[in-house]
This record gives sequence, C-alpha cells and structure tokens, in this order.
Amino acid sequence: MRTRANGFLLDAFPLASILNHMVKYRDETLDRTFAALSDPTRRALLARLGEQDGLTVSELAAPFPVSLPAIMKHLDVLTDAGLIMREKTGRTVACRLTAQPMEQAMSWLNRYSQFWSHNFDRLAAFVEDEKWPTPPPTPPNARQNVQALRSRAGSARRPKRSTPPGRKPRS
Repeated sequence: MRTRANGFLLDAFPLASILNHMVKYRDETLDRTFAALSDPTRRALLARLGEQDGLTVSELAAPFPVSLPAIMKHLDVLTDAGLIMREKTGRTVACRLTAQPMEQAMSWLNRYSQFWSHNFDRLAAFVEDEKWPTPPPTPPNARQNVQALRSRAGSARRPKRSTPPGRKPRS
C-alpha cells in the first residue's frame, strides 16, 4: 500500500534515507554554528549582544578596529548560522541573539562532556591516591655514567664565531 504525505509517496523514501537526511541536516547546522564560533571577532559580537540585546549594526561595530563592511560580513556568517537575527526598522538594523543553534551545540557537547568528566574523575582519583609506587634506587655507577656523558657533551661545543652568520664583509 502506498501512502501519500505532502505529495510524496512514503514508500519511495526508505526510513534510513529520511533519518540520514535528518542527521546530515543536524550536522550541517552544527558545522555552521561551530564555524561561526571559531572566529574571535564573531564571538566578541555575540558577547556584546549577550550583554545588550538589540544593538544596531553601528553600535556593534563601534569598539572593533575593523571596517563596517568587515563587521557586516561577520554578521552575515552569524545570521547564516542562525545565531543572530536582524530586524530592519527604517534605515537601522538591530541584531538579536537566537538560542536554538547554541542549544543544539550545547546538547552535542554535553554528550561528550559525560565521557570526559568520567575520565577526569578517574584521573583525579588516581592522582589523589596516596599509594604511589616508589621508584627503584639508582645504582651508584649509573650516576657517574650520566655525569660523564654530560661532561663529554659540554666539551664538544663549537667555539663562538667572532662575526655573525651570513656573508663576510669585504676587506
């Protein structure tokens, strides 16, 4: 039996293909989010919007030592990633934070933070354990061998040159 939904035959698209598309879409969203967050200027723009939402583009650009077109390109990347939205009122454009892409990134990171926190807990328990094994004593002649090697290595140094490296001046 063939079922129609939104004009598509459902049995024409296997469930695995639909799920694969959903995973790819989510991966593309995460890729855009992390790519947008990879630049320090864009992170600073987001921080400013976090402190005061609804700033105009000119207000956002004011403290940065780059041109307004450069800030506009950064805002384009943030908008494409869905991290901000722009609202135009007359001639001014205000920017606002949007939470969904950041929430998706945080949930993705939280899956791995459980793994890392477990490993950090194990490392902390190991470091705090007071039952450290004592190293075996070093034989007396081994110390003499190390000292002899060090003294030989020190005597093999080349003498300093009186002129800097490079071409020699003509006389």
